[in-house]
Amino acid sequence: MSPRTSIQLDRETKEILDMIKREKKAKTYSEAIRLLARDAMRLETSELGTLPKLAPFRRDKHDRLD
Repeated sequence: MSPRTSIQLDRETKEILDMIKREKKAKTYSEAIRLLARDAMRLETSELGTLPKLAPFRRDKHDRLD
């Protein structure tokens, strides 16, 4: 068993954590917090493919100062 520590939360934060614990089906608060931390650290999804109807980028022949 890993060492434990206590943290202080205000009532509103605990209620939010309770809700997240239920939604994520976490068995403990520690598990719920780890799930939140993993979600926060995960890279955001790429924008590639989110606008399938967008025309491909094409350079204008006058867009350079050469």
